[in-house]
Amino acid sequence: MSGSIPFYQKHHHHYDRSYRSKETESKLSQYQTSSRYTAGGGSSATSSSRRSGGLKVASYSGLEASRLSPVPERVKPTYLAVDRENQIIGYVVPIFRGSHEFATGFSDTEEARVRDTAAYMARRDLFTSGLEMERSEQTSRRQAMRESAERISLNKRIYEHGEHFKRMNEDSLMHVPEFVIKPRSHTVWEKQSVRLHCTVSGWPDPRVVWYKNNVAIDPLSSAGKFKLETRYNMHSLEINRCDFDDTAQYRVSAMNSKGELSAFASVVVKRFKGEMYESLPSPRRASTEDGPVSEYGINFQTHIVDTFGVSFGREGETMSLGCTVIIYPALDRYQPQIQWYRDDVLLSASKWNHMAWSGDRATLTLTHLNKEDEGLYTLRVTTKSGYETYSAYVFVRDAEAEVERAPGAPLDVRCLDANKDYIIVTWKQPAVDGGDSISGYFVDRCEVGTNHWIQCNDTPVKFARFPVTGLVEGRSYMFRVRAVNASGMSRPSRVSEPVGAMDPADRARMRGTSAPWTGQIIVTEEEPAEGIVPGRPLELQVTEATKNYVVLSWNPPGEKGLEGVMYYVEKCVSGTDSWQRVNTEIPVKSPRFALFDLAEGKSYSFRVRCCNSAGVGEPSDPTEATTVGDKLDIPSAPSKVVPIRNTDTSVVVSWEASKEAKELVGYYIEGSVVGSNEWEPCNNKPVNGTRFICHGLTTGEKYVFRVRALNAAGLSQFSPESEPVEVKAAIGGGIPHASPAPPYGITVLECVCDSMVLAWKQPSFIGGADITGYFVDYREVVDGVPGKWHEANIRAISDRAYRVSDLKENKKYQFQVRAANMAGVGIPSPPSDTFLCEEWTIAVPGPPHDLQVREVRSDSLVLLWKPPVYQGRDPVNGFYIDIKEAEAPEQAWRGVNNKAAEKMFIKIKDLKEGETFVFRVRAQNQAGVGQTSAVTEPVVALTKPGTKEIVVDVDDDGIISMNFECVDMTPDSKFVWSKNYEEIADPSRLTLETKGNKTKAVFNTPGEEDVGIYSCLVTHTDGASSSYTLSEEELKRLLEVSHDHKFPIIPLKSELAVELLEKGKVRFWLQADKMSANGKVDYIFNDNALSQGDKYKMNFDKNTGVIEMIMDCLTPADEGTFTFQLHDGKATNQSSLVLIGNVFKELQKESEFQMKEWVRKQGPHFIEYLGYEVTQECCVILKCKVGNMKKETSALWYKDGHQIKADEHLGFTEGVLKLEIAQVSKKDSGVYEVVLQDDRGKDTSKLNLTDQGFKDLMNEVFGYIANSSTPLKITSTDEGVRLYTFVNYYNDLLQVTWHYKDSAIAFSDRIKSGVVGEQLWLQITEPTEKDTGKYAIEFNDGKGGLRRTVELSGQAFDDAFAEFKRLQANAIAERSRARVAGGLPDVVTIQEGKALNLTCNISGDPLPEVTWLKNDKEITSDDHCILKIASGKFASFTITGVNTSDSGKYSILVKNKYGTESGDFTLEIVEGTPDLGVTSYSTDAEGNVVFGPNTPKDKMKTTVTGPKKQKRKESVSKTLPVGKVEDKDREKVAVKPKASDSEQTQDAKEADQPLTADQSEASEQPADTAEEEPGAGAETQPEAE
Repeated sequence: MSGSIPFYQKHHHHYDRSYRSKETESKLSQYQTSSRYTAGGGSSATSSSRRSGGLKVASYSGLEASRLSPVPERVKPTYLAVDRENQIIGYVVPIFRGSHEFATGFSDTEEARVRDTAAYMARRDLFTSGLEMERSEQTSRRQAMRESAERISLNKRIYEHGEHFKRMNEDSLMHVPEFVIKPRSHTVWEKQSVRLHCTVSGWPDPRVVWYKNNVAIDPLSSAGKFKLETRYNMHSLEINRCDFDDTAQYRVSAMNSKGELSAFASVVVKRFKGEMYESLPSPRRASTEDGPVSEYGINFQTHIVDTFGVSFGREGETMSLGCTVIIYPALDRYQPQIQWYRDDVLLSASKWNHMAWSGDRATLTLTHLNKEDEGLYTLRVTTKSGYETYSAYVFVRDAEAEVERAPGAPLDVRCLDANKDYIIVTWKQPAVDGGDSISGYFVDRCEVGTNHWIQCNDTPVKFARFPVTGLVEGRSYMFRVRAVNASGMSRPSRVSEPVGAMDPADRARMRGTSAPWTGQIIVTEEEPAEGIVPGRPLELQVTEATKNYVVLSWNPPGEKGLEGVMYYVEKCVSGTDSWQRVNTEIPVKSPRFALFDLAEGKSYSFRVRCCNSAGVGEPSDPTEATTVGDKLDIPSAPSKVVPIRNTDTSVVVSWEASKEAKELVGYYIEGSVVGSNEWEPCNNKPVNGTRFICHGLTTGEKYVFRVRALNAAGLSQFSPESEPVEVKAAIGGGIPHASPAPPYGITVLECVCDSMVLAWKQPSFIGGADITGYFVDYREVVDGVPGKWHEANIRAISDRAYRVSDLKENKKYQFQVRAANMAGVGIPSPPSDTFLCEEWTIAVPGPPHDLQVREVRSDSLVLLWKPPVYQGRDPVNGFYIDIKEAEAPEQAWRGVNNKAAEKMFIKIKDLKEGETFVFRVRAQNQAGVGQTSAVTEPVVALTKPGTKEIVVDVDDDGIISMNFECVDMTPDSKFVWSKNYEEIADPSRLTLETKGNKTKAVFNTPGEEDVGIYSCLVTHTDGASSSYTLSEEELKRLLEVSHDHKFPIIPLKSELAVELLEKGKVRFWLQADKMSANGKVDYIFNDNALSQGDKYKMNFDKNTGVIEMIMDCLTPADEGTFTFQLHDGKATNQSSLVLIGNVFKELQKESEFQMKEWVRKQGPHFIEYLGYEVTQECCVILKCKVGNMKKETSALWYKDGHQIKADEHLGFTEGVLKLEIAQVSKKDSGVYEVVLQDDRGKDTSKLNLTDQGFKDLMNEVFGYIANSSTPLKITSTDEGVRLYTFVNYYNDLLQVTWHYKDSAIAFSDRIKSGVVGEQLWLQITEPTEKDTGKYAIEFNDGKGGLRRTVELSGQAFDDAFAEFKRLQANAIAERSRARVAGGLPDVVTIQEGKALNLTCNISGDPLPEVTWLKNDKEITSDDHCILKIASGKFASFTITGVNTSDSGKYSILVKNKYGTESGDFTLEIVEGTPDLGVTSYSTDAEGNVVFGPNTPKDKMKTTVTGPKKQKRKESVSKTLPVGKVEDKDREKVAVKPKASDSEQTQDAKEADQPLTADQSEASEQPADTAEEEPGAGAETQPEAE
């Protein structure tokens, strides 16, 4: 395994070694091995050189040892750089050039000092008194000071001697500059100071210039920031209070007449993510301003008390900030360095800032508050022992507006890019707009020395930057800005610093800055050349473009010495060649120019010409086309505003920065009491960070906050309101987090003789904030007794592994770890196991560590780990992963992979959902498999609700991106993208974008190097993560999709099609899926373009994408190919339709038909032509739907040309005409026709119901009949067994087939079928066992038919047969019983004295006995009443002479062994009727009285009606007894009385025919009175087929 060695495997004792250059280390090493000098060696060298009689080499570089006491505990050996006053100013590496004699031996004085020092140490070791120690120290100091004075005098003499020698032989000593000591790079903490040193030799004396990023450093331009010092040949650059902007490459350039040489050093400024160590010392300054006060040996302690707090002021007021400074010990005339800073920028005294120091109190007075004065003010008190600071915030509110609802004043007005006649003025927008949005700004200028302000722009500008032109060269100006809204004008801003209208080069010369020496001498002309036309301007470009103005900049022509050059500017509208001069009257002097009054949205090109008295030169190359409009967009609104309690009057507000904001100036924060809806600004000066403390709030109130961003283009929309927060002091200084829980699981990853590498697991609870680092403690354990804890690291470490150094071999140690976050350092972990510090010598690797589980799903997860620190004898070449259930024993560990995994991650699949697992990892090398890692925490294999996966998308521009969304994000959550599970730090391959809870990783240039596994982890969640594997095949597919999007084809929802419209118009159309408003369509026919006209009507609906072309009709000339060509930007498509041959002819024919149809529909017409419908009742309804009707329209129905119906005065415009055929039969076959007509025309519709048409109709009727049939059932009759089914309606044309055992039945006298009403039956006479089996009836409907089946066998047959026998016996009895076959009248009225004769039929076998009754009493035959029976069939009743005594009720009673029956009539006698002779009555079967021979013909027959008729029927008929019957299943049997021979004959005829519906109903009526005999029959439930 290869890779970079972790930091804890590097045995560095001090980080500073990594910053030393190789050259410096080499020289230091040479010096340390060759020199025996220590810190005090400088003085001895001087003495030695004096004793030797002279010096070989003169040295005046200022290298000197410390002047401190030789006491060992107070003086450490080092090498220091000192100034002339012997003040320590930094650290250098000395280079000695003296002889060996200069560097060997001790002087007498030095030997004495050594002896004194030894004596002093001996006395101190013998516990001498403090007084003796102090006296010895003072003696040593006096001796050192005396030697220093001698050494300084000697150095001066040596320097003077050297200078004299150089002057005497100057040429021999001249040489190019050389860096004896080069500046070294530094890494410092923010707000520390740093000093760069170098020592330069060369003759003549080199001139030294310092550069920052190749820009010369001007100490005057940044007061207090840089300080340059030069003493002898040692040069230094001090950078005060470093910030991030000071991170740069610094270059020192030394040059003289012999050449130039440069040296480089880098300064890196870091920010400590914890408490700021501002007490870190800065390099000692060399200063003589303190007077004669001696600071030698004094350690000052500084305290700042009586401080100023958070302050609030208003514009125009005066504010004083002051602090009392106590410095101990207090020295007379000692003055510390007092500095004031605003937002970390050093303040200098000015008319706005007055500073004072009274000896113990520092005061800063802000004489006239403006919003520029708002910020964090810091007092810094510096002594030689360090510095102390104190900070507090000052808020400045807007002054009262002169006009109600007017906006606040702009702020921070500055001047940029000043030239001879052109200056750009910038400012920042105010936080308060007065309630109405700011419509723009006015810029005013004032010449220095006057009070006359002139407005520079006629109309307000919205952009917070404006070029001011028309200035007078050489004069100085000040500027101010006013805001305006609908209510009025704001107060003016604070005026800018004065700025001169002059060439930048002249300004630089006035400041005294010169260019670095190049080693070359260039001769320039003293006077400009006359009569030469200047050349072209160079590098013309548009530096700024807004909708109000465009700024051009260029470089003067390359020729030098030309007579005063000025410039003309020309513009040209893009697409034309017409150039127009902009400044026609006065040429401009500056190589800058602002153009106004350009048309917004138009594109222009620009060029510039030079001119002087000799003429106008050639134009420069034109610029690219520039569209007039704001190039800088207003920033997007910030998001995720989170307020956090701080103090009882302040709240900390943090937010998420605006996305993709360009040239962001800062943010304004507003707060509102909940429910008040009144917003107040929390700051009036934009803040740059994303965190701000809002002061001045009311304790106990609830506030909400919102934030908006601003840049020069304007202010963004407000962010969403924050959650309400109550203002009260928070525990822990306003940080609503707890310190983290202790880490756990401390293990040893490597052990050597004096150090051990530890690893541990992250705390289970991190306190709600990111862990900023860990602190490790250790203690020695002797014989089981632990010692005192010691800190292993001073600064927090971010990794969960650390090398603890400076341990003792073969000693035992325990360790504990503490985690820290923004809330503080948590409690330490429990002490670890006791580990022995001995060097590992095993051949196999140590344990892997830092196991992490990600992407947990129901059936898989991803395990990550770090390699072992201890590699073993050979490098690690693979890993094995083990798994087991969390509750399983140790023996349950099993391997996940059989082959060693080379990478440090693996996806484990096929997990059991809901099961809890633990994992461990082992590393292997050539020697074998090493120790197992610590076991992970138990992990449940379960996909959490709301889990999202990475989705790959290709947008319309072909850009491939990976998108991930998290629904469980917290305000502190962040998306972390990785490739192959290593965090992506190089942005060249991927561009990461995050918005809200969504993130996107965009491939910049997708290629093979992008193949891999991409994962995204969301911090501060419960492990939300996902991954996506980009394989070579997937990459190839995505690139193909991307190519299709880059070179798109307009998608079509439908291809080109044709359809016919009303009047036979032809419509060609297609629908595009998506087209923009710029989309275009070309219509092509046979390669010829078509255009809008009478023949062609084109339409393109860009909302729906429907493109159509309509033609009134088709002609033979229109046969060919139609094409629609689509264009939308770079996307194209086309679709064609070929109309030739039969396809074209059919379309043309249909078009003509549609035209005729339209003409037809102008009058009454058929919407739906004549058709038929069969109802459930099997009625046939002929119907048609008609339209455009009116009252005068008539509808005539015809059958076979004969009118059968006329519908007139229909009374509707649109409706349905119907003709109903109740009982369809063959006679209804024919051709039906409906004719609509009125004065507008007529329309005809025919329906052919003959042959096949009629057959189809009847089949549909038969289908309804078949579907209405009931299941086939079994019943018994007196003749045998009957199978039957009922239908709703029976038609004579219905074809049915009866089957027995799937074969059609051949009917005979014994097996017959028939129909009675709606009942279809099969009669089996005298059934036997051979008749058992499966029977079926099949209905033929022309489509396959319908079959109903029943099984006549087994018990069903036995029951039916038994019932048949019973009914057969009953029928015999019924036929043979006595009965009165003919009827008698109900009432007979006769005149007294007349004779009466009545005759009726009787029957029975055997012959019945006849008895006559009068008033229910038997009478016998006599002369008056004669009773006779003739032929055994006729019974007569005769009264020879009727008298009143004969009135009464008479009955005849017939009886035999099978039954009895009677007949009744009533005789009424009347008087006064003439004699008509004998009257004979007889009645027919229906109860009609038949008179005798003497009866007149008109009275020959009268009808007995009403109840009498019904009663008569009852007396002469009786229904055959039937078995158990139900509704339709009941068989209706009627026995007709045989009144006469003719009636019998008629009855016989009717018996041979099937019963009709009316007959069946007539026969059912007497059945109602029939008595049911129990057990009359048996039925079997049929089987339907």
